Amino acid sequence: MEKRIYPVPIETVERPEPFPRKSFTDAGEAVDAIQALYDRNTQFLRDSFNGLAAAGRPDRRYRAFYPEISVTVSSYDQIDTRLAYGHMPSPGQYATTVTRPDLFEPYLTDQLRLIIRNHGIPITIGESETPIPLHFALLEGTHVEAGVAERIQRPLRDIFDVPDLNATDDHIANGTFEAALGEPLPLAPFTAQRIDYSLHRLAHYTATSPSHFQNFVLFTNYQFYIDEFVALARDLVARGGEGYTSFVEPGNIVTLPGEPEENPTTIARLPQMPAYHLIKPGHGGITMINIGVGPSNAKTITDHVAVLRPHAWLMLGHCAGLRNTQALGDYVLAHAYVREDHVLDDDLPVWVPIPALAEVQVAVQEAVAEVTGLSGYDLKRIMRTGTVATIDNRNWELRDQRGPVQRLSQSRAIALDMESATIAANGFRFRVPYGTLLCVSDKPLHGELKLPGMATDFYKRQVSQHLIIGMKAMEKLAAMPVERLHSRKLRSFSETAFQ
Repeated sequence: MEKRIYPVPIETVERPEPFPRKSFTDAGEAVDAIQALYDRNTQFLRDSFNGLAAAGRPDRRYRAFYPEISVTVSSYDQIDTRLAYGHMPSPGQYATTVTRPDLFEPYLTDQLRLIIRNHGIPITIGESETPIPLHFALLEGTHVEAGVAERIQRPLRDIFDVPDLNATDDHIANGTFEAALGEPLPLAPFTAQRIDYSLHRLAHYTATSPSHFQNFVLFTNYQFYIDEFVALARDLVARGGEGYTSFVEPGNIVTLPGEPEENPTTIARLPQMPAYHLIKPGHGGITMINIGVGPSNAKTITDHVAVLRPHAWLMLGHCAGLRNTQALGDYVLAHAYVREDHVLDDDLPVWVPIPALAEVQVAVQEAVAEVTGLSGYDLKRIMRTGTVATIDNRNWELRDQRGPVQRLSQSRAIALDMESATIAANGFRFRVPYGTLLCVSDKPLHGELKLPGMATDFYKRQVSQHLIIGMKAMEKLAAMPVERLHSRKLRSFSETAFQ
């Protein structure tokens, strides 16, 4: 038997020079310090990896840490209680790790500015005790050849920190986080490593850079809506943009205002959940994502989009109408949800109510009225407000219907789909304002299914109008003050100061 040669233990840990902690009373200066620290530490890891890849003889470990924001509140002094965020609920030390300050600069500046204004305290910037995994220090789009690992002659985890999934969770957002004795309380809903994980997943699932995502997000479960969105967006930018500065498609293909829409470039193969972005300054535009079918996809994508802290997301899709009085093409504005999707049961128990948000409901209803030209009692002919049930079994009709039908009737549900309650529940969980506007595409309980040919005509007729309604609703939400849109309804007993 060949004798195994064990690697010599690594005793030397190489790090950047210590970064002295500094306090700031100006939010912009604090964010500049975060950026400088983050750039230095990630550059150190990239340089170390490149040197190691070239030499191939590891004899030390390389480590650098995420920046940390910390504040100390010493008083119970009452702040402006109309605010949903931007303040701490009680005295204590609060901290959070930070990543990608280049991407989150406006968000970080706003959050820190509110804390300084509301509490009159300085912001301290320093190095945390959380190492930056090498994977998250590499620049976006970096490609590492497989042969590099062979040259290193030692497991990468021996030399660099790698993502630690044991420390990447949603305890803070779920409200289940318990600080250890002497540990600071959380300042933000997500840690740096949790954010980095989702940023990488977003790029993978959507084939677009996280930097392109806008603050107003439309989700759909049908490619028809994406096709219409792409056509509208290309036409819009071809005519000059009308406030939008560009249109970005999977593969990070950018179309600028004034460029022709003919023969656009596309990638050879679409990703699992392709995203499209109508860009406005300050991320004020609209992102649309085809999430496909099912609650698992709905949870997956919203888990990751949430770290970008969008201002609102809205589900546009098709549903089964449950009332005989509904007609194909009618709209359903959800004001409550029956959750039989089950993918969030461990994170958000089903006994937690998911309330309708007035700001979103009003914006959607106004958009429906404006686009259809109907109002008041006439609007009721094409739109019902009511409970939407979301189920995880697409073929529920093939089982004994007595149980499901009885539950649907008792809940007063008027529509059934597979994604809406999941998206709304994750919006509630992550404090992202949410809403749902569905279009009745069939009525299985009443034997009304689309015949061959009817589907194509139905989609041509309804998809364009439905999408325009959704986009108009998002533009209405974008025109609201942010502090009004992010209401107190989504905040729990002990909340993080960051939105």
